[in-house]
Order: sequence, then C-alpha cells, then structure tokens
Amino acid sequence: QVQLVESGGGVVQAGGSLRLSCAASGSIVSIITMNWYRQFPGKQRELVAAVTSGGATNYADSVKGRFIISLDNAKNTVYLQMNDLKPEDTAVYICYAYIRTDAIIPSRYWGQGTQVTVSS
Repeated sequence: QVQLVESGGGVVQAGGSLRLSCAASGSIVSIITMNWYRQFPGKQRELVAAVTSGGATNYADSVKGRFIISLDNAKNTVYLQMNDLKPEDTAVYICYAYIRTDAIIPSRYWGQGTQVTVSS
C-alpha cells in the first residue's frame, strides 16, 4: 500500500508564494507520474500540474508562468511552487500519484488535500 502526505498549504496574501509538498511512502517500485489537482467548493477537481518520472511537465493554462512542479525521484516527493498567487487560486490542493508497486499493474493514489487560501 502507498500513502501520500501533503504539506505546505496555508493563507497568503495575493502576490505571495507557497510551496506544496507531497511525499509518497510504502511499497513503491517506481513512480510513473505525480500530479497536483485542486478543487473549488461545489465543483469537480481540476488538474493543476503534472510531472512524469522523466521530468516532462504539463500545466493548466490558468497557472502557466506562475506555478512550477518538480519531482524528486530519490525522495518520492513532488513539489508545487506557487508564485504570484491570486484569490482565484483559493482551493483545496490534492496530490495524485500513479505508482508501480509490487503488483503487476500500477495503481492510482490520492492524498487528503491541503487548503490554500489567497486573500486580496
């Protein structure tokens, strides 16, 4: 089994920065991809940024140029550096991982989420 533990959320003023972390632990053979999603109240979660073990990245248009995702394969940890934060970035940020464990087929895992609040 794999656990994802997120940290780094909080309250920040508009224009400020936060860095989220998500550490995966358990019976990990290899990480295929780790992503950050966010969920606004009453809405479906949306993809914010994704990174593969090879370093390929993908971003939502709304965060391009402001957010940077990175993966430390040695620590099984994904980071999301969020700069120039805006009130509309306020949401619960949720870590996702697609991981190969001892099983033949890779599995998907979700973190509990961490609240990010940006005040104007």
